[in-house]
Amino acid sequence: MSAEKFMRLAWKEAEKAMEIGEVPVGCVVVRDGEVVSAAHNLREHHRQTDAHAEMLAIKAACERLDSWQLGGCDLYVTMEPCPMCAGAIIQSRIRNVYFGCYDKKAGAFGSVTDLATCNWTHKPGVYGGIMEDACSVLPKQFFAKLRSGEM
Repeated sequence: MSAEKFMRLAWKEAEKAMEIGEVPVGCVVVRDGEVVSAAHNLREHHRQTDAHAEMLAIKAACERLDSWQLGGCDLYVTMEPCPMCAGAIIQSRIRNVYFGCYDKKAGAFGSVTDLATCNWTHKPGVYGGIMEDACSVLPKQFFAKLRSGEM
């Protein structure tokens, strides 16, 4: 399966977040070519710091697979993970991370810092810039609306 196929699914999750006034980030966890979980940001709705798309998708994948270890899984997310999410990705043993747009303010897989290069027990493969232009559109629209008072 192509990375773009799963990134499109993550993008649809990001759209759901934007529709409800959340920062538009979407994520899917995939194992053996099948989606195990999908999620989008829900920080505002849950009023919880850790309700990022990646954290929610990882939690759902762990529940569905009945394991905290997601070693055979790949994660697709529309925006480069932050340090919290990157840490959860590393700790859950996710095999590969594919992300869309880079986050120059909080990205932890290359933009601000790169947690994948630290001397951890597990190092996921990291592939950025998948559908980068498409993935950067929703956050730009969201923050423009927020600044203009439309949200």
